[in-house]
Amino acid sequence: MSRLLGFIPVPTSSSRREALERRREASLVTEMARVLLRGGSLAEVLPTAAQRIAQALELPSAAITMEAVEPDARSVAFPLREGGRRLGTVVVSADSSERGLYRLQERVVPALEALLSAALEREALQGGVVETAALRQADVVKTALLRAVSHDLRSPLTAISAAAEAIALPGVSMQEREELAAAILGETRRLSRLVDNLLDLSKLEAGAAEPRREWLSVEEALGAALEDLSSQPEEFQLSIDRDLPLVRADSTQLERAFVNVLENARRHSGGHAVSVRARAVRTMTGEGDRLIVRVVDRGPGIPPVQLERVFEPFYRAGTARGGRRGSGLGLAIARGFVEANGGTLHVESLPGQGATFVFELPLERSVPAPGAPVPAVQGT
Repeated sequence: MSRLLGFIPVPTSSSRREALERRREASLVTEMARVLLRGGSLAEVLPTAAQRIAQALELPSAAITMEAVEPDARSVAFPLREGGRRLGTVVVSADSSERGLYRLQERVVPALEALLSAALEREALQGGVVETAALRQADVVKTALLRAVSHDLRSPLTAISAAAEAIALPGVSMQEREELAAAILGETRRLSRLVDNLLDLSKLEAGAAEPRREWLSVEEALGAALEDLSSQPEEFQLSIDRDLPLVRADSTQLERAFVNVLENARRHSGGHAVSVRARAVRTMTGEGDRLIVRVVDRGPGIPPVQLERVFEPFYRAGTARGGRRGSGLGLAIARGFVEANGGTLHVESLPGQGATFVFELPLERSVPAPGAPVPAVQGT
């Protein structure tokens, strides 16, 4: 019951430590997924994964080997298994703290087993060129990635369960009940958005995100995205050109792309308002006409080497302010949906000067005037 009480509005020092450890472990598992599944040989990447484990869990040393290792006076060995098959061993110093050993065994080893199994399967599949083998590889990697973000899924579920349990306790004041109810609602929205992102990513990678394109107003799509984010008036500053032309795109996909980028900008803005500007760029010939939406935050910026990597699934730049980072899915999904609708999404940034995410959506030569009846459009 003590763990549940940790979600009452005034957390204990132990609950704060637990929350911090959970965040570090979630980041560790995501980093291991990127290291082990990015395509390099296991012999090359296992030392890097072991180093990440030692750093995150504050262990004196750690090593991952594909061999069976027995513990001795100087080391503690944790076997890695899949069913009855031995995959390898995690070996750490016998001088490691009991807390570190517990976190490794209970929270990291299960995820590492899933990732190592997927990495071994990938290496086996790389030896063949049969199409069915390639499809199986993709499925294994997706399954492993889903397991890798299980910490991100469990975190809001644990918070919801704990708050629901605490709200029924005797002696809880009305103010505390309201705060707990608000926490339940916030964590439910967070969980829903994460599940939506996982489903969206799955569709994009499977090539099943075929857009249902129709004429739509970007201003209305931005408004719907802000409403979905439950944003406050002071969080975003909009500057939309008058008589902005309509674009032909999938309204749901475009709104999802805006939600993910706007949420990312808000998370990194450090409390400053995020600027959202939209304008049309036209040429004399009509070739290359486009509608541009710029989302500008006043956060820490993105280093040049990370400008493209932030669009990789499960990659987290680690520059978020306020202690909470996203799942590493939002920007990858946003770019996928924008490109599916014929547009582009890129980021411009200098460290310390914020970041600007730029949407460019194509404008067709024959565009209905804003407010005019819009003809039906068949999906493409």
